[in-house]
Amino acid sequence: MTESVVLVTIIIIVALIFDFLNGFHDAANSIATVVATKVLSPFQAVLWAAFFNFVAPLVFGVHVADTVAKVVNMDQLGDNMIYVVLAGLVGAIAWNIITWYLGLPTSSSHALIGGLVGAGLMAAYISHNSLANVIKWATIDLIVIFIVLSPLIGLAMGFLIMVSVMWIFRNAAPRRIDSWFRRLQLVSAAAYSLGHGTNDAQKTMGVIGLLLVTAGHLQRMPGGDFPVPLWVKLVCAAALALGTMSGGWRIVKTMGVGITKLKPVGGFCAETAGAATIIGASLAGIPVSTTHTITGAIVGVGATHRLSAVKWGVAGRIVWAWIMTMPMAALISAGTYMLVHYTT
Repeated sequence: MTESVVLVTIIIIVALIFDFLNGFHDAANSIATVVATKVLSPFQAVLWAAFFNFVAPLVFGVHVADTVAKVVNMDQLGDNMIYVVLAGLVGAIAWNIITWYLGLPTSSSHALIGGLVGAGLMAAYISHNSLANVIKWATIDLIVIFIVLSPLIGLAMGFLIMVSVMWIFRNAAPRRIDSWFRRLQLVSAAAYSLGHGTNDAQKTMGVIGLLLVTAGHLQRMPGGDFPVPLWVKLVCAAALALGTMSGGWRIVKTMGVGITKLKPVGGFCAETAGAATIIGASLAGIPVSTTHTITGAIVGVGATHRLSAVKWGVAGRIVWAWIMTMPMAALISAGTYMLVHYTT
């Protein structure tokens, strides 16, 4: 029993490290536009984003957490599920560090999902379980669909909001527009950080809820949903906020100035589009990539000026990193599970 408690504690710490790195890696999502437009200094921006990242999971529900907890069918794997969670987290953390070093704004969310799938499949293979039944493939299909849809929705909304704003304020002096939207961008940055915290912190909550149920420390709810205790919400929100405060400046540079040049009005439109998309998906229980969404929104805003305003070479590198995230995290996690299985 003591060994089980120690192992669960270690895995919770690893989950919180992932959550911290999620905030660190995805800090660019929350602050890149507001820093690029010089509305806030980098230090002010991370504090602003960290506060709303912390508040978000306490304001909205935990629909995304329940979706993530159900990616792998724990009933098929029994006690091996604890090691699946550990290996999945290690794979996601490793991929996050690699892409942070390369300055690529990939999705921590999809790294985690890929990690759980890779570890789950390896566990099923080693234990001679059905590979078809161990993963909730309908959930994976939905997540993969939104890998494509979330940046496209962000792009379309960013484009439409920017066009609408340009038409509404077509007769206003540029200096006045700049002044107004410098203030409004504080609101849009806060809204985006709320969306980011709502969707991203819940993924780690879901993993910890899954772990606690697997280890017998919690019971599943009557409808089969996974419980998320208040202390789990608080520590996950805090870890994400601390990670955001630490910042990921390599990625901020790529997101803030590498894709297109933004002014306060463009930053406002991109953040508003991203926030609306992410909060909507979160309320529907769909774990989307905040990175994909804000990148699409920034591209959509840039495209309202002219297509050449978007640096498509940088955008192409980002897309390739998106495509590689789930399979690479899955491979690392599968290898980690195999290593743990044969050495313990």
